Amino acid sequence: MARGEIQDVSSVSAGDLDALIIPGGFGAAKNLSDFAVKGPDAQVHSEVQRLLEEMADHSKPIGAICIAPATLTRVLSKRSPRVTIGNDAGTAAAIESMGGVHAACSVSDICVDEKNRIVTTPAYMLGPGIKDVAAGIEKLVTKILSLC
Repeated sequence: MARGEIQDVSSVSAGDLDALIIPGGFGAAKNLSDFAVKGPDAQVHSEVQRLLEEMADHSKPIGAICIAPATLTRVLSKRSPRVTIGNDAGTAAAIESMGGVHAACSVSDICVDEKNRIVTTPAYMLGPGIKDVAAGIEKLVTKILSLC
């Protein structure tokens, strides 16, 4: 979801944003990168990669929900981002093999990487229902706003 006029990611730069939150879901794992198919060997869409690198270079806060921390880790692997996707051993291992540090986390909580200004939450990687998922996402948004 977006507020305001939706723009092509190629026309957006870190200078245009205060923060960035990447939604998750299977579509994100197939369209922002090909993590859904290639796992740790995934490639990230070039414009998504550019924007994530710019955000990190400018120390702007980045949030990632559900499976999106895998894409984030693929891009920022040299920074060893600390992220969560919950407790799925296979996906956590993929994140670690890409250079990330995985932290187990409950559906209603967040993982905060203060050094890299990254906030993640498992959402439907764990969530039994929207009420549980919403609690973690609301915490993520609140934390991202506090970092702006």
